[in-house]
Amino acid sequence: MPATPGVETAGKLRQRIIASDFFLFLATANSMSSRWCPWELGYADGKKPNEKIAIVPTSDGYTTHGSEYLGLYRHIDKGSNGVYGIFAPGAARGSPVSSI
Repeated sequence: MPATPGVETAGKLRQRIIASDFFLFLATANSMSSRWCPWELGYADGKKPNEKIAIVPTSDGYTTHGSEYLGLYRHIDKGSNGVYGIFAPGAARGSPVSSI
């Protein structure tokens, strides 16, 4: 990637997003405040079916980052049984991550 983000960066990100089977958005305090990360998610949204996009929310003890996106996309989180799963928007039950 170029040292300074710009047109070349956007082009490379577009290529990688299209070429990837899945788009996972790691929602952290930094990614949520980034100027690029929400753009990447929006680009993926326009290029990939919804079932190929998932949010991975994180928490810092005060806030769960990515919570505003959880109603739009599937998300990966720890289930009540302690196993990580992928959950449809608004769903209380998910599928084990190994099945995606």
